[in-house]
Amino acid sequence: MLYVRSLAFNFVFYVNLIVQMILWTPYYFLSPRHRAWFVPKFWSRSCMWLYDKIAGTKNDITGQENLPEGSFILAPKHQSFWDAIAFFPFLQDPLYILKRELTWIPFFGWYIMKMRMIPVDRGSRSKALKAVVAATKEEMARNPRQLIIYPEGTRRAPGDEPAYKYGIVEIYAQLGVPVVPVAHVAGLYWPRRKFLRYPGTIKARFLPPIPPGLGKDEFMARLIGETEAACDQMLIEASRAPNPPAFPPTALKRLRELGVEA
Repeated sequence: MLYVRSLAFNFVFYVNLIVQMILWTPYYFLSPRHRAWFVPKFWSRSCMWLYDKIAGTKNDITGQENLPEGSFILAPKHQSFWDAIAFFPFLQDPLYILKRELTWIPFFGWYIMKMRMIPVDRGSRSKALKAVVAATKEEMARNPRQLIIYPEGTRRAPGDEPAYKYGIVEIYAQLGVPVVPVAHVAGLYWPRRKFLRYPGTIKARFLPPIPPGLGKDEFMARLIGETEAACDQMLIEASRAPNPPAFPPTALKRLRELGVEA
């Protein structure tokens, strides 16, 4: 049943994306930008509903009281496609940094540009970082926005050694806004590079914001320490669930390091 339900969910997930993108097109492009946000947020919530009903995976996202008013940076762990779609419905006006090539995709690219996302050219990292900071400052000056950055850059398996990039430190220092870390272990249930979708409950939490103005080393230490401590606790809780998902080797190794029986 795991394979059947996973296959069914993946099929319905992409059908849902295509159908909604087509059906909502007139409303989305004729509406003011702040109203048009209803469409992607509705799509995200519908995906979470389908995930529950078809794959048997519920979502328990807490800590909304830690989201500041106005502009801030949201810094989630990046383990799965789940964390790319689960959090932005909680934000007033999310802002993503993405590859410019994505804006060339029909419909999808048009949807992206409607929301004034920040496309960057692949190439020099220093030039790209400067462009990101300048574009984000411009957006936040126009109206409050919430920049979503994955501090580790690419998806990593649950329990894997943390590999935080220095880019978020520079962006934090330049923007002067709070950073809200987000802890979760969604990769146990919606693994990267696999079509399997394990049943259970994905727990995620918006952690207390890190205030602006800290030194770069202090900020990085807090970001890593607070995020990883919360993720470790969630990993332990998932291992003690009545019907835990299949744990990858990285997660089993981390549990042993924490002194927990897998």
